[in-house]
Amino acid sequence: QVQLVESGGGSVQAGGSLRLSCAVPDIIFRSVNWYRQAPGKQRELVASLDGSITTTYANSVKGRFTISRDSIRKSVDLQMNSLKPEDTAVYYCNGQTWGRTDYWGQGTQVTVSS
Repeated sequence: QVQLVESGGGSVQAGGSLRLSCAVPDIIFRSVNWYRQAPGKQRELVASLDGSITTTYANSVKGRFTISRDSIRKSVDLQMNSLKPEDTAVYYCNGQTWGRTDYWGQGTQVTVSS
């Protein structure tokens, strides 16, 4: 059973930065994605890395968040800059195999205060 391991969540003031890291096992993923979910809201896809090359971002985070692969550390990171209170959520790392099997991280809380 393979799972993803996340780190880097925490609390920060508006305008600050956090870097989330998702440790990826030795498996070839079709895509690696970051989702977030706030209480009472639907889970939202915020960033995707497809084929380890192509990046896609939700409009709400475009220009502020960057998803990237670290081949040395075997991780997929999410650099979050200029954080806003509306970014407050639990963030989940997701990896999807070519067989469309999903692997998930445990979730890490990000809290942005005014």
